[in-house]
Amino acid sequence: MTLADALSARRGVICVVGAGGKKSTLYALARRLDRAVVTATVRIPIFDQHVADVVVTDTPVAALERTTDWPVGVVPDRDRDDRYLGYDPGVVDAIRDSDVADTVLVKADGARMREFKAPGDREPQLPATADTVLPIASVHAVGEPLTEEFVHRPERVAALTGLELGDTIRPSDVATVLTSERGGRADVPDGATVVPVLNKVDDSALETVAREIASDILSRSTVPRVVLTQLTASEPVVSVVER
Repeated sequence: MTLADALSARRGVICVVGAGGKKSTLYALARRLDRAVVTATVRIPIFDQHVADVVVTDTPVAALERTTDWPVGVVPDRDRDDRYLGYDPGVVDAIRDSDVADTVLVKADGARMREFKAPGDREPQLPATADTVLPIASVHAVGEPLTEEFVHRPERVAALTGLELGDTIRPSDVATVLTSERGGRADVPDGATVVPVLNKVDDSALETVAREIASDILSRSTVPRVVLTQLTASEPVVSVVER
């Protein structure tokens, strides 16, 4: 199964949330899709090297109507030298409704480069037109302590899982957060498809861990599948665990 098909990301608005592979997912999809747009509803590091062009604009629909080289990024402004700001979710809805692109790939929350997270009060910033939401976690988090070194907002993860700060993260804890409506399923619009992604499955031992998490996710939720990835590889789909 191709990455786009595994992630239900062939067309529409595809939003990534969580930690441990959001940006890599966006860029891997952008390279494999026709007429793909990369954007964000939160801050996003500079990503010019991953697309044909990045257009800084308050009128992204008009900019995309003039686009000839794909994939393309659209953002409203630079925040600092190393990152762009994101649009209000309603702007992404307008891009979707305009039909100027086949796929709109959206970074919808932040994680400060950690392996695992639970969302804060004001995230994720999901557009109402989201077709697919991809909650992501890195399997590297399993076996690590629940601390800020590895986890963004560890206190939120603790509240969802019953762990204490400093406790060892278990496969079941990753499944709990990814399937929770206060975790990976937070604020998902009605009708959107949710496909959890377990990233950094770098070897057979990590694949065993990922499969344990995937089995737990499928037992807890109605998601169609869980996708195991190594997004830096030329063939990023390691396995697809289906219901």
